[in-house]
Amino acid sequence: MLLQKERELVVEYGRKMSAGRLCTGTSGNISVYVPERGLMAISPSGIGYFDTRPEDVVVTDLEANIVDGTRKPSSEWALHTLFYKNKPHIRAVVHTHSMYCTTFAVLGRPLRAVHYAIADAGAAEIPCTPYYPFGTLELAEAAVETAGDSDAVLLGNHGLVACGKDLAGAYGLALNMEYVAELQYRALCIGTPNVLGKEAMEDVMERFKSYGQPEGRKTGY
Repeated sequence: MLLQKERELVVEYGRKMSAGRLCTGTSGNISVYVPERGLMAISPSGIGYFDTRPEDVVVTDLEANIVDGTRKPSSEWALHTLFYKNKPHIRAVVHTHSMYCTTFAVLGRPLRAVHYAIADAGAAEIPCTPYYPFGTLELAEAAVETAGDSDAVLLGNHGLVACGKDLAGAYGLALNMEYVAELQYRALCIGTPNVLGKEAMEDVMERFKSYGQPEGRKTGY
């Protein structure tokens, strides 16, 4: 089976994403990119994560041509391929409909630096796109353009996209963005959050460069 390891990872993290309530039902999607082969493994359209098997995961090139698999790929395939084309450092994309991130996406409001963990995205603010219908090239293009240097972006009235150098990193970023979004929501319920300024966030991002174990695997902040 082509890209067996990557397909198994998509299944594993799809189940984690569902169990962690980052998405409901069959919403959201996951992919892993192997640049040496020019191929990505992406979750299938409309199949529950706990029902998905490695052979259900679809292998395509970055033009969405199916190379291996009998299923239809996620309707958001363009969202994944455009991020791989425009962010050469990433190898995985996780798209969620997590509650707090989606709440701010519904408001059309960015995530702010209410906690330094936001720097995991390489930015001090997570911007939000205008609304575009799901599964469209317009949405994918807006997501990439709006994200800019950030490895995370909110999709207007829709959800979150998180990118990483591997699937563990992309998934961890999605979790961190949901944490920041919940903090921002709760702080706004009480009063006005204290948003960290430019100097503080530049210091955090510099510190993040040497954070964690030598192999670069982070487990928390």
